[in-house]
Amino acid sequence: MTGTDTTYSTDEMMSVAAARALRDGASCFVGIGLPSTAANLARRTRAPNLNLIYEAGALGAKPDRLPLSIGDGVLGETADAVVSVPEVFNYWLQPGRIDVGFLGAAQLDRFANINTTVIGEYGNPKVRLPGAGGAPEIAASCREVFVVVRQSRRSFVEKVDFVTSVGHGRDGAERARLGLPGAGPTLVVTDLGMLRPDPETKELVLTGVHPGVEVEQVREATGWELRVSPDLETTPPPTDVELRTLRALQSTIGTNAGR
Repeated sequence: MTGTDTTYSTDEMMSVAAARALRDGASCFVGIGLPSTAANLARRTRAPNLNLIYEAGALGAKPDRLPLSIGDGVLGETADAVVSVPEVFNYWLQPGRIDVGFLGAAQLDRFANINTTVIGEYGNPKVRLPGAGGAPEIAASCREVFVVVRQSRRSFVEKVDFVTSVGHGRDGAERARLGLPGAGPTLVVTDLGMLRPDPETKELVLTGVHPGVEVEQVREATGWELRVSPDLETTPPPTDVELRTLRALQSTIGTNAGR
């Protein structure tokens, strides 16, 4: 694909689109991987006052490279404060002090429930995944949740094999019945486009496609009958500044792996 003047990948478009969704000054609970890439890109471009919070206790982290894990030393070295894990969850997360939880997923269903536990039956899985970590609490208690995930029929399924983190529940209304304090997932960013929950049913609806992507491509990569917004938008392509900044960030991964 081509951007303003530069060729870019679908993953780069996804990371840029996710970064653009974060507002300056917000507090963001960041997961490692794609969410961390997007959040750090946002802080270097459009949201310099974005407050990054990592599960191991780094508050206001400002890493000069992408962290390799939630316990990467660069997070503590650059944070405004480092607190204990119980304090992060009990004082900051659970009382609803975090604006955005930024999560990834192995599986996601039509009501934005997240699976990062197992593929297949829990007792006899085909694949055992990394697990929950703090994601269930993040999904439950942040004021809203953004999910970033590559889209395919393997990841976008009719029903997740295991609900690791509740989106809007099995029927779209379960979250409200459970009394979970946060609004749940309000945005899903993929390598093909953007999805948001219907205000009434909470079912994910395609609201935007990335440049060069057709609606039929997105439908083919979705394991349910995907609804499409009548006001479907096309994502603006990455700017040269966004691409340069993103690539500079990603280039630090290999060079810092041995630290």
